[in-house]
Amino acid sequence: MTRVRIEDIGRHTGESIEIAGWLYNLRKSGKIAFPQVRDGSGLIQCVAVKAQLPEEKFEALKHLTQESSLIVRGKVRAEERAPGGYEMDVEDFDIVQRVAEEHPYPITPKDHGIDFLMDHRHLWIRSRRQHAVLRIRAEVIKAVRDFFDSNGFLLVDCPIFTPAACEGTTTLFEVDYFEDEKVYLTQSGQLYNEANAMAFGKVYCFGPTFRAEKSKTRRHLTEFWMVEPEMAYATLEDVKRVGEALVCFVVDRVLQNKRPELAVLERDLAKLEAIKPPFPRITYDAAVELLKKKGSEIEWGSDFGGTDETLISEEFDRPVIVEKYPQQIKAFYFESDPARPELALGADFLAPEGYGEIIGGGQRVHSLELLEKRLAEHNLPREAFEWYLDLRRFGAVPHAGFGMGIERVVTWICGIDHLRETIAFPRMLYRTKP
Repeated sequence: MTRVRIEDIGRHTGESIEIAGWLYNLRKSGKIAFPQVRDGSGLIQCVAVKAQLPEEKFEALKHLTQESSLIVRGKVRAEERAPGGYEMDVEDFDIVQRVAEEHPYPITPKDHGIDFLMDHRHLWIRSRRQHAVLRIRAEVIKAVRDFFDSNGFLLVDCPIFTPAACEGTTTLFEVDYFEDEKVYLTQSGQLYNEANAMAFGKVYCFGPTFRAEKSKTRRHLTEFWMVEPEMAYATLEDVKRVGEALVCFVVDRVLQNKRPELAVLERDLAKLEAIKPPFPRITYDAAVELLKKKGSEIEWGSDFGGTDETLISEEFDRPVIVEKYPQQIKAFYFESDPARPELALGADFLAPEGYGEIIGGGQRVHSLELLEKRLAEHNLPREAFEWYLDLRRFGAVPHAGFGMGIERVVTWICGIDHLRETIAFPRMLYRTKP
């Protein structure tokens, strides 16, 4: 008998097939049992009739425990009232492993506190909501890769062990290397990706990044995934153009392919369907004035916090691009605005609905003299950056790039409260297990 994934069940209407999965839920009504079976690709309701099965088998199924593993064989039929639009009439089944009644599956249909669910994250990811979020995450990642691969960018992996800071020394995870050498978990692949861009023109790296930031907000993880494109012969305008196109592409792809998952999350699709170019663009100066009008006490020269980003973004129905921040609050590698050297040629994309920054980037310093000055100003060890300075000695050109945090984007697209649900096993300030 052909084994079929539940997501493909519609192609087998009227056929007898086999599903290998787990018992998600079970309803009983006299001489009929309705086991709901999941297989990782979807959920289907099965119908088991006592008269059509050996009595001992029907009783075994009728008393099967949640998350027991089983292989079910039966005929598929269309049923509009059923989840997914199909049901399966059970002809036979094998129980692979029965969950013991004295040690039942801990996540039941009742409400559980978030700490309990996070402690059981290895099991919680089996639930419909978590399934929907993680499948949307996979679609976002695929869309990101497709966007860059089809637009002339080359994927070049960057190291996770690095000898120095990229985003500032206060958020580094230090690691003991060989022979008493100290290295750090990467905060960003950007610096190495600039070297890649000088070799290949347009590149992107995609991998885990780490920030030892002692933050407990709903927007922070200590380990997260980031895609980082870098472009030679590019400016801040290219960052805004490519970032806007990327965000629109990703949202469109999720709307095309993951509407059932968005429905599970009860996501307002109109909010996502509004994500079309052009995105509104405002300067940091204008953003500060906007915040002051809304009652904020922010002063020019301060970076935006989560509340500030929310207040700015609530004025718009799509991501807003805030550009030209004060140089003093940006990293050492940002190029200065020629018209106003106190400003950095950088831009952040703030998602609507209060989800904060999803993209940050800008134009990079390409002058050797200026970069040497910046390293000194930021008290960064020159010897660790000699290779980076070489990029300015040998064929320096204007270049630019950005980083997009996958978890932030998935949180926004899914419309959920906390990004801890957007990665299978989140790492946060007080959580490193399971």
